[in-house]
Amino acid sequence: MADKSPIFQRRTAGVLLHPTSLPCSETCWKKNSKKAFGTLGKDAYYFIDLIARAGLTIWQMLPTGPTQADMSPYQSISAHAGNPDLISLDVLLEKGWITAENVQLVGETSLPYARQQCAISFYQYLETSAGASTRQQFENFCSQQHYWLDDFALFSALRVEFNGSPWNTWPVELRKRNKNALTNIRVKLKAIIDTVVFEQFSFFTQWQALKSYANQQGISLFGDMPIFVGHDSADVWAEQHYFQLDEHGNPLTVAGVPPDYFSETGQHWGNPHYAWDVMAADGFQWWLSRLRTQLQLFDLIRIDHFRGFEAYWEIPGNSHDARLGKWVKAPGEAFLKACFAAYPGLPLVAENLGVITDEVEALRNQFELPGMLVLQFAFDGNTNNPHLPHNHIRSDVIYTGTHDNDTTVGWYESLPDENRQQVKQYCFNSADEMPWLLIEAALASVGRMAIIPMQDFLELDGGHRMNMPGTTDKNWVWTFSWDQVEPTLAERIRQLLAAYNRLR
Repeated sequence: MADKSPIFQRRTAGVLLHPTSLPCSETCWKKNSKKAFGTLGKDAYYFIDLIARAGLTIWQMLPTGPTQADMSPYQSISAHAGNPDLISLDVLLEKGWITAENVQLVGETSLPYARQQCAISFYQYLETSAGASTRQQFENFCSQQHYWLDDFALFSALRVEFNGSPWNTWPVELRKRNKNALTNIRVKLKAIIDTVVFEQFSFFTQWQALKSYANQQGISLFGDMPIFVGHDSADVWAEQHYFQLDEHGNPLTVAGVPPDYFSETGQHWGNPHYAWDVMAADGFQWWLSRLRTQLQLFDLIRIDHFRGFEAYWEIPGNSHDARLGKWVKAPGEAFLKACFAAYPGLPLVAENLGVITDEVEALRNQFELPGMLVLQFAFDGNTNNPHLPHNHIRSDVIYTGTHDNDTTVGWYESLPDENRQQVKQYCFNSADEMPWLLIEAALASVGRMAIIPMQDFLELDGGHRMNMPGTTDKNWVWTFSWDQVEPTLAERIRQLLAAYNRLR
């Protein structure tokens, strides 16, 4: 099954970094005091060059869909679309798709207005002789992606029309997708729809160029697919029958997890649960379409919260207390059989962290899906802890920490003295400092794939973590700068990869 994919057949190493965490040297932000996030522009290519020099062959990232106000990649408004904030306007300018005046607008006016002006320039460019080949590419893109693009573009335009209000508060004919109402509103909102389609074409074009560049350097892109989708999303609005909703579009039940390592009161995510019986009835076509898009973007895919395919935590839709939920069985075996029948050798990694039962592991092992192990979870005094290196197996993917963890330096600094001593003793009383001690332990593991967060390679403390589960403040905004990258970093990584047979 999954670990039969060639990508899992040799020892590899990679880095975890979301593209928004890249430095940003976009022209449009130079005169703007607002903090800028990474894009698919030149800094992304510089990053690929850096990790290629280091000998790393995997670039793992978080979900790349458009986010809502909290910027969480795990609450996207689309399971297919790309985040327009990642688009490099400098690249569009170089291609002649937009003008310098459009780029300047980004630093001087509202972003929606600037993007609409960019779209106008783009469609004008398509009508020129220079834009003829791009026009053909654009038409091909719209045709190939229509299975999600049409609904997403209209959904995005309606969100603008109704000032960002959730779709289940829209007028009933739009909420229930009356055919005539949708036809009429498409005409009215054509300018906004055209802007959204332009953004998605720009994103996918830039993504494919970046992916091609990475693949040419021997680097695979490792994506992240949340098991659930946001309630206020194009996916739920467009295909409401696949979700547990009442007649008004409100969730009957929502997702989350019970109390665990990350939260004493559990987590209330708010995503509507799937109507699994409806999905199973048509062979899980909704999921197969979703995988189709992800496989265009990534070389391998992590399924977030894999345990939800065996059983999911069902919280009443009218409750905000995760502790009131219950476990409900899911059709994981039938679902995965359908996935692998449609996409043989599907390169999946199962996120199997948290409260994992024997039944969940049996499902994962039935389909030979690599799981995840995190060294920061290893040192609790239990020698049978599966996260300890002596308990690793070859199919495991080994992490020092994930986007939900503290940085390794921050984690180590927060440990009690006795736990620090345990870490040192386990690592042969090495004199190496953190985070390199844990990085080397990950690379030395028998697990075929080892992934290190960029913060650890940069030796950053807990002030640089990406996310703190259960909180909504200051998450998802971390970026690094090039002056944090030591000139010797790539060579240091490369030497370690050579020592542990992880060089390509």
